[in-house]
Amino acid sequence: MYGVSTKVSTGFDETIERVTEALKEQGFGVLSDIDVAKTLNTKLGVDQAPYRILGACNPDFAHQAITAEPDIGALLPCNVVVRVDDEGDVRVLFMNPLTVLELVDNPQVPELAARVRERLDRVMEAVKD
Repeated sequence: MYGVSTKVSTGFDETIERVTEALKEQGFGVLSDIDVAKTLNTKLGVDQAPYRILGACNPDFAHQAITAEPDIGALLPCNVVVRVDDEGDVRVLFMNPLTVLELVDNPQVPELAARVRERLDRVMEAVKD
C-alpha cells in the first residue's frame, strides 16, 4: 500500500494546522503546499472538494537518503494529503516511505525508510481524535 490514512473529526483548515504542527514536532518542515482544489478551479473551472498536498521534509533524513542514494530526490519529499471526501469527512493520507522506497535497490534505504515511517506514524497519531 502506497499510503496510510485516517479520518479526523476536525475541520479542514484546523486539520492542516494540526498536521503541520505535528510534522514540525517530528522534525519535518513543509516545503510545499499545493492547493489542488484551487488549482483545478483556476485552470479548469472544476469544483473540487478541499484537497491539499503538503510536501514534508525532515532535513536529517533527506540528507542521509541523498548521501546513500543520490537519485532518491525523485521520491522526495514525503507527501501528506489533507482532503474532504464525498461524505464531507476530512481525511489525512501519509505517503508510506517503506513502499515507495522499495523502488530503490540500496541496502541502506530500508532502515532509513522505517525510521521515517515511525515518525509519520507519530504524526498520524497526533492528528487523530
